[in-house]
Amino acid sequence: MDKVSKIFIKILPIYWAFLSYMLLRPGGQNIDYWFVFQGIDKFIHLITFVVLGFCFMAAFPKTKFSTFIQIMLIYALLTEILQDEMKMGRSLELYDLFADTAGVLLGRLLFNKTKQI
Repeated sequence: MDKVSKIFIKILPIYWAFLSYMLLRPGGQNIDYWFVFQGIDKFIHLITFVVLGFCFMAAFPKTKFSTFIQIMLIYALLTEILQDEMKMGRSLELYDLFADTAGVLLGRLLFNKTKQI
C-alpha cells in the first residue's frame, strides 16, 4: 500500500463519520444568506459526495467499480431513508439521491484523473 492510501485510510473514516452526522442531524431553520440560492442543498450533496468518492478511492484504489458503486449507493440510500424515518425535520428526496450518485461518480472520475498525473 502506498503512502497516499495510508493517509486516506485514516482520513476516510473521519470524513465519513462527519458526513453521516451532517446528513442525519436534525433539520435547522433556513436562514437567508447572500450566498444561498435555490437548490444549494443539492449542490452541497454533490460536493460532499465528490469528496467521499475521492477519499474512498484514494484509500482503496484497487476497488472494482461495481463494488464501489454498490457501497456508495447503499450509503446514500440509507442516509436518505434514515432522514425520512427519524422525523427530525428532514425527508427522503430523490434529487438528493441523484446528487449523491453524481457526486460519487465525479469523485471516482477525479481520482482516476489525478492518478494518471
